[in-house]
Amino acid sequence: MSGPLAGYKVLDMSRILAGPWAGQLLADMGAEVIKIEKPVVGDDTRHWGPPYLKDTAGNSTEDAAYYFCANRGKKSVTVDITQTEGQAIIRQLAAQTDVLIENYKVGGLKKYNLDYESLSAINPRLVYCSITGFGQTGPYADRPGYDFLIQGMGGLMSITGEATDNNGNGGPVRTGVAVTDLFSGMYAANAIQGALLERHSSDLGQHIDIALLDVQAAVLANQATNYLIGGEVPGRIGNSHPNIVPYQAFATRDGHLILAVGNDAQFQRFCDVIGEPQLALDSRYVSNRMRVENRETLCRKISELLKTHNTRDWLQRFEDNHIPCGPINSIDQVFDHPQIVARKMQISIIDERAGEVAGVANPINYSRSMIDYAVPPPQLGSSTESILGEYLEYSALEISELRNKSII
Repeated sequence: MSGPLAGYKVLDMSRILAGPWAGQLLADMGAEVIKIEKPVVGDDTRHWGPPYLKDTAGNSTEDAAYYFCANRGKKSVTVDITQTEGQAIIRQLAAQTDVLIENYKVGGLKKYNLDYESLSAINPRLVYCSITGFGQTGPYADRPGYDFLIQGMGGLMSITGEATDNNGNGGPVRTGVAVTDLFSGMYAANAIQGALLERHSSDLGQHIDIALLDVQAAVLANQATNYLIGGEVPGRIGNSHPNIVPYQAFATRDGHLILAVGNDAQFQRFCDVIGEPQLALDSRYVSNRMRVENRETLCRKISELLKTHNTRDWLQRFEDNHIPCGPINSIDQVFDHPQIVARKMQISIIDERAGEVAGVANPINYSRSMIDYAVPPPQLGSSTESILGEYLEYSALEISELRNKSII
């Protein structure tokens, strides 16, 4: 079978990560995604290198590896939307499109008559998704928003990193990938699919307003409810879990490992393995609630014991006794991991410049529908002429004139 979104057409006018991530997810599931890019320059992430994609001769191309993380399965069309002719192209495409994704500043497309109100008048069935830093309303609506900034403003950095000690060490840390952008893309893709389902009954599209700050507040998850219900403001506790003990990284004799002891039975087995069965009977540690209250003394004892053996030795003992644990892998080790290999999480896509290019699979696995990896991230403007000619019926002469004017 083809992908579950086969037959839907998406106009992706977004750049960087959140919007393109949503567009790529829809493309993976079979939607036809037309990516609108600025002539000559394209999406900013094409230039966010090194590293850059290398061709078969080993020479760097103009496209950074960053661009390849969020743009497979799309067709690239270059259009200068600041020009009247360029705006006409977008309106014509929107008239026959199911979804439009954009991440311009609030009101940024209105001056070109490419906002939701303008395009929905042309196509009432259009699902129009706007992704911004702070949303379409509120006192911060006009401000630009970036993932790093939102991680700080949205509370994530206040709970990420080691607690500051008496010597001033520690402090807030951003996550290793732009999780606010990625979550926003995921929420956008889910919202889009919900609107498409609703359209079956209403026969109408609608405007979706996704704000990075809203998303970051939402994905505070248990830390948010810890505060809203418990009344205490969570802080940074490094690799520890605020509600479960022992559930953190520990040093061993030659490295580190992660323990994720989630219930009392697991804790009893853990104490047996480390040679301290009496700890499970100690009134200070007999339940998770008590272990959380006495975290400092328990984790100090565990830290001392785990430093007596190597990481591999401990992992084997814990795994043999069904105690949740794991190593801290580098990214190369992740893609060499037998479970990742078995799940086929590394894919290859054929690029006409570079040949076989490695990428990361979509983690969705359907029993019948297919995830499509046939189309690599597009070269800038590679589908401009075909889309204008086949979809909009522009003549070769008209396309040539647009190109001479730098409209495309």
